Amino acid sequence: MDPLADEAPSTPIEYEPISVKDVLVEMKDTAELLIDLAYSAVLHRNEDLAREVLRLESRMDRLEMRGRMSLMMAARNPDDAEQLAPVLGIVVAADQISDAAGDIAKVVLEDIGLPEAMRAALPEAVETLVREVVADDSAYAGRTLEDINLESETGVRIIALRRGDEWILNPGPQTAVEAADVAFMRGPDAGIEEVCETMTGSPHEPPVAATPDLADLERAVDAIVHMKNLSELAVDLAYSSVLFDSDGLAEEVQNLEVEVDALESRFEAWALRAAADAPDPVRLRGLIHLSKATEIISDAAVDITEGVFREIDVHPVVQMAVEESDEIITRLEVEPGSQLDGQSIVDGMPDTESTMSIIAIRRPEDGWLLVGDADASLQAGDVLIAKGTRTSASAFEDLARA
Repeated sequence: MDPLADEAPSTPIEYEPISVKDVLVEMKDTAELLIDLAYSAVLHRNEDLAREVLRLESRMDRLEMRGRMSLMMAARNPDDAEQLAPVLGIVVAADQISDAAGDIAKVVLEDIGLPEAMRAALPEAVETLVREVVADDSAYAGRTLEDINLESETGVRIIALRRGDEWILNPGPQTAVEAADVAFMRGPDAGIEEVCETMTGSPHEPPVAATPDLADLERAVDAIVHMKNLSELAVDLAYSSVLFDSDGLAEEVQNLEVEVDALESRFEAWALRAAADAPDPVRLRGLIHLSKATEIISDAAVDITEGVFREIDVHPVVQMAVEESDEIITRLEVEPGSQLDGQSIVDGMPDTESTMSIIAIRRPEDGWLLVGDADASLQAGDVLIAKGTRTSASAFEDLARA
């Protein structure tokens, strides 16, 4: 079957007077969803998710072209050209991330080769991501997400909706779910089963997980999940480093890229050793493709930060995006004897009055700890990546100081 069969035919792209800021935000959101869907398609061997990745990749191609056109129209003098050059780099890097996600999806669609028992080897803590179509008579149709209240009642989150060719990324409480929408949901298996049945009118039938036929497959799948999480974090920090002109965040993107490279090298070594004992070594070929695509994503994240490292003044169009941002990402180091030193973390929140949510910790002796992967207590010397409002970020920084 042609994996592109469901794709809309190519159409000419004409210049539209669209905000560069809006294009950048849309490309960022699209890139993050692409990474999530692509890896989930591989881990669950899900062809429907893989086809949605190709749809999103096509969308990103159009966004990239519109971004290029808008940037060309915005450059009126040499100073504009200098300030906009890094923005063009962001646009190009986002397209590279999109292409890499498409390559990951094609591992599934073109049957390049994957172990049969990928899903069986998933860690229990990893949530399931599914794609379902909203039935005409679904109890969810015509209601807002706030009214449905899925996350509170089931633990399931709708992370995106596709309505025909229109994508609704990061839907908010007032977003309505309509009949025939394609919903992308993430959550625990028990909650997913309940929500899918209500949404589609049919019982949810998860794929039957095959028995692992490779030694240490669980460790390999753990590595894939870790690479996915690190790649998502790198892209998020890269955009934030540009939006907030932060050398510290840009530096952490480089640290992440180094760790992804090391992880990719170890992952390839495992795949080659496993091939010696595998009943069908060709079934491991897709894992090599996966590790290469992961490296491309982390390299593209570094490319996004180039303007920050070259100390090129942020163009006003980027400043506009910052001003409209309710949340910021900040980087800080925990000082010995500070209020954060020794504090425990539960669900990403430290045991303090702060409302900042910790995304990740870089610990000198352990490398990166993604808060979603493990409970932890903060230590002096930890470098924290946290998200919250500007006011809470300032107060959080005070807590990290002795």
